Amino acid sequence: MLAETGLFVALEGGDGAGKSTQARLLARRLESTSYDVLLTREPGATDVGAEIRRLVLAPETGTIHPRTEALLYAADKSEHVETVLRPALARGAVVVTDRYVDSSLAYQGGGRTSHDGLEAMLRWATGDLRPHLTVLLDVAPAEARSAGQDRIEAEGADFHTRVRDHFLALAAADPEHYLVLDARGDREAIAAQVWARVEELLR
Repeated sequence: MLAETGLFVALEGGDGAGKSTQARLLARRLESTSYDVLLTREPGATDVGAEIRRLVLAPETGTIHPRTEALLYAADKSEHVETVLRPALARGAVVVTDRYVDSSLAYQGGGRTSHDGLEAMLRWATGDLRPHLTVLLDVAPAEARSAGQDRIEAEGADFHTRVRDHFLALAAADPEHYLVLDARGDREAIAAQVWARVEELLR
């Protein structure tokens, strides 16, 4: 179910792909043209989500069963949708989120290889709220920008390769709703391509 009002854009991709940077650049461009903009992220945009983020990403948490991990991320998404995303979309805002459902499908589905029932559970958790556009910043794990090492980032190369492959498969299955860009490109050039696609939707 697409949002009935407002515009919903999700930035997706593997760790180090530059999602947060491009989300900020898009939000600034929208604000400069006088749009009502909400820039948010998953996990951690709500008080509940902040606690979940701390739990699932902290290295000291150690091993979490894949199903438990998926349920925790789904709980964050449910709270985010109901208390942040839907109210913003209802007032007609442009919502830009750094990660959404595809991240769970790619990380907890592709990365953990736990597909059974995952998509149905995530759609239920989010009330089947889907972005109008998902921007996928694609980069091979070995070429991703190095950042910190949280519990997920510390997974091995095989894990992150499966994540990337799953992101690409999601985009290939529904190309109308995706913009796939090479994350290795110039930051401003990528931002221009994202803006061109979003501007089409705004029209």
